[in-house]
Amino acid sequence: MADPKGFLTHGRELPARRPIDVRIRDWREVYEDFPAPALNKQAARCMDCGIPFCHNGCPLGNLIPEWNDLVYRDDWREAIERLHATNNFPEFTGRLCPAPCEAACVLGINSDPVAIKRVEVEIIDRAFDEGWVTAQPPATKTGKRVAVVGSGPAGLAAAQQLTRAGHDVVVFERADRIGGLLRYGIPEFKMEKRHIDRRLAQMRAEGTEFRAGVNVGVDVTAAGLQAEYDAVVLAGGATAWRDLPVTGRELGGVYQAMEYLPPSNKVQEGDYTVSPISAEGKHVVVIGGGDTGADCIGTALRQGAASVTQLEIMPQPPELRPGHQPWPTFPILFKTESAHEELADNGGDRVYAVSTTEFVGDAAGNVRALRLVEVEGPQGGFKPIPGTEREIPAELVTLSMGFLGPEKGALLTDLAELSGDPEGFFDARSNVKRDKSYMSGIDGVFVAGDMGRGQSLIVWAIAEGRSAAAAADRYLTGQTALPVAIPPTARPLV
Repeated sequence: MADPKGFLTHGRELPARRPIDVRIRDWREVYEDFPAPALNKQAARCMDCGIPFCHNGCPLGNLIPEWNDLVYRDDWREAIERLHATNNFPEFTGRLCPAPCEAACVLGINSDPVAIKRVEVEIIDRAFDEGWVTAQPPATKTGKRVAVVGSGPAGLAAAQQLTRAGHDVVVFERADRIGGLLRYGIPEFKMEKRHIDRRLAQMRAEGTEFRAGVNVGVDVTAAGLQAEYDAVVLAGGATAWRDLPVTGRELGGVYQAMEYLPPSNKVQEGDYTVSPISAEGKHVVVIGGGDTGADCIGTALRQGAASVTQLEIMPQPPELRPGHQPWPTFPILFKTESAHEELADNGGDRVYAVSTTEFVGDAAGNVRALRLVEVEGPQGGFKPIPGTEREIPAELVTLSMGFLGPEKGALLTDLAELSGDPEGFFDARSNVKRDKSYMSGIDGVFVAGDMGRGQSLIVWAIAEGRSAAAAADRYLTGQTALPVAIPPTARPLV
């Protein structure tokens, strides 16, 4: 590395978040600009560690020490080339990935890890500002047609790779805009949608075709898709949400997170003036302590909620890496995201080790309160603790408890039948089964991302999209020059 002692002379530093009382009045991203000299110091912290475990922590195999060194040397043009060599969309991962690379950083064994995500996002933002991100259309065309179902990170990655390999690629999306959960599941304050739009402009210029508002399986049948295209990549995600079947679940005001978040994003797109599901003036309870729960918190506060409380059935995680989650694995730690800062500043609370027992309604059939009980930890089977029952006000409840796999709608039902083995088309976790080449039980139909993996990280989605594209390219042409990020059977550090 250019500065072999950088990790000794510079501490970890990240850009400041905008003042809470300012940022909850708008929907812009929460971070302030990061000065170039400060970023240079952060890149200099990357050690000459010999074996960069960050490579292994990152499913994409990002060449992290290389582009850290290039940023330190002020060679930004080459830095984006090295970053794009493994990652189609660093503007997404740099903002949204929980950074398993940082958890695997060698410096993180006994110090604060390198601020990898911050360097990554600064590289790509500068590249766009400088005009270095341009279309890369294929030199020759293969004459093969590929359908990609789903326009989230896995689908977009597969589509871009296959287009650049010379195939005619059409991306189908059932929502009215392209982007999947990047578009409607991620709030604007975490990632402004202009980042999606400028990347889609590049992909269109390369030749990728996008068809929004098409529900494959209904508007276009599975058999029709197979007949029209030489290969199909399924990248529809794991959108079957986990529910909470307790008394009162049917009351008005109780929503799944993915029912609540998309309308607020549609407000930012100009479709609505006010979200049809608004927290304004209401007591809000968010059930689920993960990233989606944090998204609901930030959204409710920006809508003007009277109060917000977050509930989590698991006990509060530790602040330091526990012994049973050793380096370089990804530890489950207590995190304070921007939404949690906002929650605390507005008198809200994060309540751990509790379980919801009932939603209580009013005379009009709407939820007015939530009953909960404290529970023992996972080792105790989440057994209720007698005498800890209580009731809290709840006029809007969001369920942010994760996903159970892909939806078994018309598309997957029909494909399962076409495979000749409906039950064997899915694995034990109800995901679409695929082999080492990402192919499903149907010849020429590949599976990438959460639809085959189950609910996972954006960085895994992109990695699988790239790998499935390479497999599809080899299937279509007998060979491929596309890089394979990682096989679907590999076990991650996360």
